[in-house]
Amino acid sequence: MSHKEFILAAEGVNKTFDGFKAISELNFYMDEGELRTVIGPNGAGKTTFLDLITGRTKPDTGSIRFGPENIDVTRMNEYQIYRLGIGRKFQTPTVYTDHTVFENLLLSLAGSRGVFATLFSRVTPEQRDRIHEILRTVNLTARVDAKAGSLAHGQKQWLEIGMLLAQDARLLLVDEPAAGMTDEETARTGELLLSLAGKHSIIVIEHDMVFVRQIASKVTVLHQGSILCEGSVDEVQGNERVIEVYLGRKHAHN
Repeated sequence: MSHKEFILAAEGVNKTFDGFKAISELNFYMDEGELRTVIGPNGAGKTTFLDLITGRTKPDTGSIRFGPENIDVTRMNEYQIYRLGIGRKFQTPTVYTDHTVFENLLLSLAGSRGVFATLFSRVTPEQRDRIHEILRTVNLTARVDAKAGSLAHGQKQWLEIGMLLAQDARLLLVDEPAAGMTDEETARTGELLLSLAGKHSIIVIEHDMVFVRQIASKVTVLHQGSILCEGSVDEVQGNERVIEVYLGRKHAHN
């Protein structure tokens, strides 16, 4: 199979921490423009997988290739990978709380110019247009001049997704976006991610199965660092091995 159609191809990836095998012979393929949801019990290797894609940690063996250019990111540092267009949104929003929503997007748009240089230079009409386009996408037009620290939890998450868009991320890695959100915020986050798919490729790690059902076309189930199964939400939820893994864990805690 050619790599050409993949935005991301991980092959034979292994990662051990202090004798614990976090990722084990992982093979993962994702199409350009796809919205993929990754689920799995705690300790399944979901966060380590994102750490490997972004260069926060390096695999012991295997390759992770990005884009039609087929670039092996395991040879690169975090900043180089970020520059390639891989953006990550952590569970806890990391916005500049003392700056406005507009300024947060401006800082992301400008890349590595530095906070001072960015905020004290003239905003070009192109930058302004792009920021307003992103504000409309993430539904924050009304909060453009609000300090990011004053936003509701859900709005902070949307701003952070907007910041990834401002960075021109081709692959968005989104870690548990529904955590701590109201039902309405969760539904709106789902709509936002669905609207971005196609133009962007997105991996969403999630526990909330109602949210997974809203957004998922294809679900990957990780277990003990490798793929247990892949398919639609219904296929995955009906899979005997998945039921065993999830229910087995739950029963063990009772």
